[in-house]
Order: sequence, then structure tokens, then C-alpha cells
Amino acid sequence: MTTAAAPVLPPLQSATGYAGDVSPEQAWAWVQSGEAELVDVRTDAERAWVGFVPGAHALAWKQWPGMAMNPGFDAGVQALGANGKKLVLLCRSGVRSIAAAQRATELGVQAYNILEGFEGDPDDQAHRGTQGGWRVRGLPWQQN
Repeated sequence: MTTAAAPVLPPLQSATGYAGDVSPEQAWAWVQSGEAELVDVRTDAERAWVGFVPGAHALAWKQWPGMAMNPGFDAGVQALGANGKKLVLLCRSGVRSIAAAQRATELGVQAYNILEGFEGDPDDQAHRGTQGGWRVRGLPWQQN
């Protein structure tokens, strides 16, 4: 009898000001095992128009329109991290989630940035969603 080998996940990448950077696959493995909570720091509009991860906690880092800081972010991230679980933070490209992870760390929460974000980097035609990112990696997501 043979068993399928567990997928080899990329190593955790060190970071300054927060716990580290993880691949979308590593973040999902942690969420599935109960080690981490997935926090989507994109705006409500992004989640509604582009798609979302079922079961993720929606906690915008900045708010649409105008991209003003979310005044409820600090309390929200502290509440999500209160159980001692890791938080893995997801944005569109993996940039805003770095700032959000740094702020969460300042507040005493173990926070990681998910590399590539939900949509990944732009391709040669400046389109996202074709190379890298949560969706392209085949991880769970839905669209309204």
C-alpha cells in the first residue's frame, strides 16, 4: 500500500517588523490544520467584485473609496489574534498585507503576509490574476 506524499511547501521567508512571509499554499495548510486564521485585508469592494476566500475574516486595512485607514482595524485584528493563533493576511498583491502584518505585530499579534496576494503580480499586459496569487494557485475562492 502506498500513500501520497504531502506536498512540499516553500520555506517561511523572514521579514522585518512581522512574523514572516508565507506562500499561499503554506497559509492554506495552516488554516486547514487550525494553526492560523485567514484575514482578508482588502476592501469590501475588492472582495465583492474580484472574489473572496470562503471562511476568511474580512477586515479591511484601508477603506473604499479613498483608501482611508480602517479605524476598526486595530480592535478587529486584536480580537482575531486573541486566541493565540497565527494570522495570515491576504490582500490583492501582497503589499498592503505587509503593512497590516506590521501593525498587527505592533499590537502583539503573530501575523504573516501571504506572498503574491489574491491576484498576483501584473503580467506583460498589466493584467492581474494570470501569474501567481491565491486564485492562480488553485486555492479555494468564490465570486459573487
